[in-house]
Amino acid sequence: MKISRELKTGIVSVSVIALFIWGYNFMKGLNLFDGQLKTYYTEYNNVQGLNTASVVTINGVDVGKVVDIKFNKDPKKRGQLIVEFSVVNDFQFSKKSVAKIYSASLMGGKSLAIIPSYEGEMAVPGDNLKGEIESDIFSSVTEKLNPLQAKVEHVIVSADSLMTGLNNTLDYEARENVKLSLERLNVSILNIQDLTVSLNKMVQKNGDKLESTLSNAEVLTANLAKLSDTLVNANFGVTVKNLETSIASINSILANLEAGEGTMGKLLTDDEMYLNLTNASKELEELLREVKLHPKRFVHLSVFGKKDKGYNPEVEPEQENKE
Repeated sequence: MKISRELKTGIVSVSVIALFIWGYNFMKGLNLFDGQLKTYYTEYNNVQGLNTASVVTINGVDVGKVVDIKFNKDPKKRGQLIVEFSVVNDFQFSKKSVAKIYSASLMGGKSLAIIPSYEGEMAVPGDNLKGEIESDIFSSVTEKLNPLQAKVEHVIVSADSLMTGLNNTLDYEARENVKLSLERLNVSILNIQDLTVSLNKMVQKNGDKLESTLSNAEVLTANLAKLSDTLVNANFGVTVKNLETSIASINSILANLEAGEGTMGKLLTDDEMYLNLTNASKELEELLREVKLHPKRFVHLSVFGKKDKGYNPEVEPEQENKE
């Protein structure tokens, strides 16, 4: 049987159209030879480079493709993107599952992973899942560097303003003074270094003496420690008690003296007794003077039996001497 040219042309045309339709759907992530597709939706503010035909995975297993990405037509959600993806596998997950965009490789390719949840009502085709974006290494670094960059820029601006203010504040004379102060500070540092060197030489030269001094100090410290132990172990209670008793006795004696009790108290407080003692002392002094000047009036010696004439106070001392 001979096939006409027209039939051949029709068969080729249909084959080309079918191949074109299959290729178009395959590029969109749809395979006409797969079973019934389950289509789900999710929303993002930014898809981070996700495109149609990107792989959809569950626990690392490819289960579908991203079918379409389009803008939300709702005026309240203007600018948000609706991602439509298909799942071929019969794996069941709930409506609380999360569709997360992640980096499939370091080259920047993006894929969509379903983080399954098994709580609540199971998801059915056409449901909307919560969308999330996983930060990759570069995004994390960028997010952390952006605030740091802002702070560094602020610090640079502040430092520039400070330097400008210093330049405006410090005139030529002030700058020269600052320069002179720095030079003096440098000289002081050099002097301190020289002093340190001198001290090191002194320590090295007098090392034996310093060691001997430290040894003596150690011995002195040990002796003081022993003395402290001795004082601690001494019976201070009895000593203090005896001292308190003695002080109480002295206070009692002083109180009696102040009250005029006893001979010493009367001497200290009785004016009449003091005057009597003073007068008696004066009379005794006059008596001793009289005995010294006229001993014959008080002492009579008769060696040869001479009669004692007795004492006559009216007779002058000169006449007595003549006799």
